[in-house]
Amino acid sequence: MMIFWYILIAVVVIVALWLITVFNGLIRLRNRVDEAWSDIEVQLKRRYDLIPNLVNTVKGYAKHEDSVFTKVTEARSNAMQAQGPAEHAQAENMLTGALKSLFAVSENYPDLKASNNFMHLQKELVDAEDKIQASRRFYNSQCRDFNTKKEVFPNTLVAGMLGFKKYDFFNAPDEVNETPEVKF
Repeated sequence: MMIFWYILIAVVVIVALWLITVFNGLIRLRNRVDEAWSDIEVQLKRRYDLIPNLVNTVKGYAKHEDSVFTKVTEARSNAMQAQGPAEHAQAENMLTGALKSLFAVSENYPDLKASNNFMHLQKELVDAEDKIQASRRFYNSQCRDFNTKKEVFPNTLVAGMLGFKKYDFFNAPDEVNETPEVKF
């Protein structure tokens, strides 16, 4: 009879240790996904901060291009207010299109294209785009790791009982992932 109790206690301890291990692993991966999303937001903020400077620089040369400036400003505002990966992807698509229009306007102004300030801002924007793309890839890899851990059996039982939700990937349209083309 004592052997039965020892076996039962051993099974309960093993199951408890397994539950703790699964729970801690899910928490660790969830925190990594949250950190990765935060990295995306940091890079997007950097990009958003560059855009007004770029717009003001172009405005100095192209005073009659108000519709382009309005589109860029509105797209930036919408992107800054977006929540979650899907909404951010759509807003970033609009912002990228607006920035392409802004760069197209700059083609008509040789003095602007030769301006050191404009060239520096373009370089910074390209760097920001590269960092955003790297942050998106990192975020998506963390989502993949978390979702895989959450969805494999028997972890899915624990994750379901404890309310862990699947993370959505940052699936931006192809044009969002492209660095804006800068031609001189």
